[in-house]
Amino acid sequence: MRFVLVHGGFHAAWCWERTIAELQALGHEAVAVDLPGHGVLLEQESTLANRRDTIVAAMEAGGGRRRKCVLVGHSGGGFDATLAAGARPDLVDHIVYLAAALPREGRTYPEAMAMRDSEDGPVELDEGFDGDVGEMLSYLHFDEHGAMTFADFDGAWKYFYHDCDEQTARWAFDRLGPERFGDTTVTPVSVPGFWEADLPRSFIVCEQDRSMPRWLADTVARRLGVEQLPIDASHSPFLSRPRELAQLLVHATTTTPVAALQPH
Repeated sequence: MRFVLVHGGFHAAWCWERTIAELQALGHEAVAVDLPGHGVLLEQESTLANRRDTIVAAMEAGGGRRRKCVLVGHSGGGFDATLAAGARPDLVDHIVYLAAALPREGRTYPEAMAMRDSEDGPVELDEGFDGDVGEMLSYLHFDEHGAMTFADFDGAWKYFYHDCDEQTARWAFDRLGPERFGDTTVTPVSVPGFWEADLPRSFIVCEQDRSMPRWLADTVARRLGVEQLPIDASHSPFLSRPRELAQLLVHATTTTPVAALQPH
């Protein structure tokens, strides 16, 4: 199998290095994508469209229609992976959400991240995140253009890498970049091609996650119509549990949904 790995906020393709090595050891191919505004594409403008197109290009590089890929999105990268899968579902054999976000049809990214489902079905806007995630915001610095960066190592270690050794956590912290939201905060997202394709899909929940509230993980998994696949790790198992994560990614491709997708 060929895996295309999409990073989340602040990160870039470098965060997948250990997991790529483990996937290769299992006999698979894997490539990590630098989204615009991150990694080697740091100076590029970051938009919904160019991030989607960058992922599609990585999928096409594997042989196009002749060879589908397993698309993996981590955290906010799940949002971008969904857009790419919606644009070219013919290139996707399976899509895996690793503690990842899922768009809501016709809603912006911030809305999708803050919306809960009521018992009666209607969607309600949540008034705030869990307390622990709210505290995480105190470790962030916002520049005059609205770009976010982690202000100090302790915050990143606590919320991204608390189950990593300090050397690994510092290695990752030194590589974190700014997160520029571009048009994601104001542009409603529509991905009819994704909902219609009804692709094979999975959701991996990080049991020690301090960045993604459990209610949000539960909501995404429910909307995907899948049973959660657990890993006993922080928000960054690609660094703390790369072998276990690689094995779980391979296993995820053998699973099937248990319910229908919920676009809204």
